[in-house]
Amino acid sequence: MAYEFQEEFKIEVGEDLGGILKNPDTKVVGFHLGNLKNLIGSSKDEIDHSEKVVSDIDFVKEKLLLRECRLVEKVLINSCPSITDLPPVLVSEILNCLDPKELGIVSCVSTSLYKVAAEHHVWKEFYSERWGLPVGQAGLGSGYPDEKSWKELFVEREYRSNTFLGRFSIDCLYGHREPVRTVFLLNSKKLIFTSGYDSIVRMWDMDEGLAISYSRPLGCTIRAVAADTKLLIAGGTDGFVHGWRAEEGHPHLFDLSGPENQNTEFRLWEHEGPITCLQLDLTRIFSGSWDMTIRVWDKNTLKCLTILRHNDWVWSLAPHVTTVASTAGSDLYVWNIESSTPVVVINDAHVGNAYALARSHTGKLLFTGGEDGVIRMFEITSKACGTVRHVAKWIPHTGPVYSLAFEFPWLVSASSDGKLSLIDVRMLLKKSKNCSSSEGALRLNHDNKNFVEPPQRMLHGFGCNLFSVNIGSDRIVCGGEEGIVRVWNFSQALEIEQRVRALKGIRLENRMRRRKSQTEMNSKGARIGHCLVAAKKNQMSGDRNSVWIKRGVSGKLKA
Repeated sequence: MAYEFQEEFKIEVGEDLGGILKNPDTKVVGFHLGNLKNLIGSSKDEIDHSEKVVSDIDFVKEKLLLRECRLVEKVLINSCPSITDLPPVLVSEILNCLDPKELGIVSCVSTSLYKVAAEHHVWKEFYSERWGLPVGQAGLGSGYPDEKSWKELFVEREYRSNTFLGRFSIDCLYGHREPVRTVFLLNSKKLIFTSGYDSIVRMWDMDEGLAISYSRPLGCTIRAVAADTKLLIAGGTDGFVHGWRAEEGHPHLFDLSGPENQNTEFRLWEHEGPITCLQLDLTRIFSGSWDMTIRVWDKNTLKCLTILRHNDWVWSLAPHVTTVASTAGSDLYVWNIESSTPVVVINDAHVGNAYALARSHTGKLLFTGGEDGVIRMFEITSKACGTVRHVAKWIPHTGPVYSLAFEFPWLVSASSDGKLSLIDVRMLLKKSKNCSSSEGALRLNHDNKNFVEPPQRMLHGFGCNLFSVNIGSDRIVCGGEEGIVRVWNFSQALEIEQRVRALKGIRLENRMRRRKSQTEMNSKGARIGHCLVAAKKNQMSGDRNSVWIKRGVSGKLKA
């Protein structure tokens, strides 16, 4: 494809320069379209010292690359005095190299750049990297949402992510008579599902904090619950997976309290040990058990597709597209679902069992919590998930970490010490300048691997043994040994903070006004006092002069 800047210049993209950069035998570091902004306005001497680093190529290819770079510079200087004069494709590639903050700054430069930056497709990628696609937009292709642009959605969600540092209220949900082993928050439908030793699955309204319905006793302890808008599943210690299908037209999706219905209920019986973890994606059901296996089921046919065999009890799992991460014993696994083989095995990730596991929406970040009370963060560095490296660790608890939940940028953990820790991972993430945002590449700070990161917030003051935790956009749900489900509500945190700031501003303004008036009064008093002192001095000096004159006259008279 050719772009004509002037009659005497023509650049063939993908032939000369593009061919060299894309040649697999040529190892070229630097010079990508994102660096074009560094070339605009550069002199000939600066080009020789720029970031075009060429390694392991012969002298001819190096000279050819430098000649093409000078050609690009000459074309840009003579034909494109501004970035807005570049072809739209090049502008789009340049904007792809920016992170959200930089892209927002670019949109403030001019009206034309504001329009280009605000409507850029990379905002959708930023949003999906952090929180996944909205429920209503998962199958709508690459278009914008109906009501808001992707930039507006991103800014609103990013702004809302700061709520967990604000004030909160606590709702206590009573109904379970025995310890609660699992909680699940279906944020899109404002529903909470809980279960535990009483073998009853309960459904709650998240906003109102009221019980909606509950199931009949399932006959054993329920250790895992998972749900989406089509399916609700619960796993028991008897080795079964019990499920409910969503009913069309039902106000709360699932009819738990109704009589047993074979059309809407099912039970899977292939595990040989207690079910410890459950997950759902668009087409599959994932179940992990103490029989040392993870089974992958088809949602429609309910047939087992794959069995992933471990060397120890499976404690938790986290699927993502073609891979599934799991913890068994003290080890961390990353499996390829299609081949049923482990891609990565990290032995002894924790001292003792690795009870908890969470994964980011991109699938690149893994978080584990274990019996040693340590939380660890791992990064998958290759596209084939063949390389996993340790990034950071936290020790916020004095007991085992039983549960983890992640909603960008917050990682929340529940422990046997009765505390919740909130960890902001944005402190560790840094956008790589050498990768396009479409790849979503993240470079993490891991200079000191032994450094223990501090948590940003601790929630405590409750009973011991918190077994399960989940997090939504503005709520945290937790259940434990007390049999009480607690909901930390941060939905009003930003509004409260705004009111507090407004009141502080009013108080500060009043204080400054009082201080100003006091200063004026003091200065007035000082001036009056100075005048009084001056007048008194003048009076005293006048009295002395009159006395001296009188004394002089009396002396003369005597003489």
